[in-house]
Amino acid sequence: MISRMAEVLNGHNNSPAGFDFTSKMLKIKRAGIIFVFFGWDSRTTGICAFLYICDMKTKIGYLCSSISWGGLEMNQLRNAGWMQERGHEVVLFCRENAPIAEKAALQQIPVVFIGLHRKYYDFKAGKKLAKQLKQQQVSHLVLRDNRDMSVAAIAKRISRNIHLSYFMEMQLGVNKKNLLHTLRFSYIDLWSCPLNWLAEQVQTMTRFHASKIRVIPSGLDLEPFQKALDMHAARTLLDLPQDRKIVGLIGRFDPQKGQLLLLEALQSVTDREVCVCLLGEPTRGEGLAYFRQIETMIGENNWENRVFIRPFREDIASFYKAMDAFVMASKAETFGMVTIESMASGTPVIGSNAGGTPEILQWGEAGYLFEPLNAESLAKKIDEFLQEPTAFTPQMLIELAQAYDHQKVCTQVEEALGI
Repeated sequence: MISRMAEVLNGHNNSPAGFDFTSKMLKIKRAGIIFVFFGWDSRTTGICAFLYICDMKTKIGYLCSSISWGGLEMNQLRNAGWMQERGHEVVLFCRENAPIAEKAALQQIPVVFIGLHRKYYDFKAGKKLAKQLKQQQVSHLVLRDNRDMSVAAIAKRISRNIHLSYFMEMQLGVNKKNLLHTLRFSYIDLWSCPLNWLAEQVQTMTRFHASKIRVIPSGLDLEPFQKALDMHAARTLLDLPQDRKIVGLIGRFDPQKGQLLLLEALQSVTDREVCVCLLGEPTRGEGLAYFRQIETMIGENNWENRVFIRPFREDIASFYKAMDAFVMASKAETFGMVTIESMASGTPVIGSNAGGTPEILQWGEAGYLFEPLNAESLAKKIDEFLQEPTAFTPQMLIELAQAYDHQKVCTQVEEALGI
């Protein structure tokens, strides 16, 4: 639009000599809204164009109504923090009792509290959100949870001048080409997908315009993984044996994460000295039955000296450094930030051949892939790794992880948002 407007202006005979509207307008388009008025110039008896720029400060709002604390919420807060560090004004719209609100306060990210809203057609909540966006002078609104999409679309319809972006965290699952989904999606200005396979899903399972789809990976601050302890020090910290091969898995104890699948595979691994380390805890109030199954399996196989359970820790980079290989055992992880974290640590990944993992591991060129939910297939891939543990060198994996560097990702986000 900017280029076409400049083309029209440049075509007028009364434009100042040597004045290039294209270059000038492209330089200033980020400054705010451009108004162009045409009028009759009596001195030259011709049409004259007058250009006015109305300064409108960019302010990014991050919407997250979830009261959970998982990868989606972490990514939303991380991105808000990174954009704030890069000099952008940001504000988080979230529930008062949500973990993300507490963690945002610790990072000195401004917070505006919102109420609970229905997933669909909550016009009252949408109207209230539109009012809050106006009060905060938000120019760009970013959401990651599809449960926030309807209320954001309503607010966009009321506000009109808000740029609405959806950063996809979950796969679609089913076709969403019906009228109601199409109408809701029509208010989205940018649909960002972290991987190509998700972008293909959007194009084939919705009627969303392909020109508004961008592939921007989820970002990761690589520095903690580059500065992590060496393997000996990391194993000392985690109280793990120094002279054994260890494969690890990180995540809450939940059937979706595949801890039992890994233990089932361990029964078939050829090397009976191989150990497993599980980093995680049961979800509060949930997952205890599954955790008890894990404990029972360890006891029945006398694996007290082969399977080690360690609680979550802030310095997760130390966990990856302590492992010889990392297992992504989820049935079909949409993206799998832990896969990137392992690669950034230089630790090979043995991942489920489903979801986003195959694309991240370049279809087996940057890691091992096993059949989803198949313990025998996983055991064979662990054996394959043990036979040639240097097939994927740390330097190779670390270089591949550079594509997910958060500064590079933030630059792509800024370009997509036009800020």
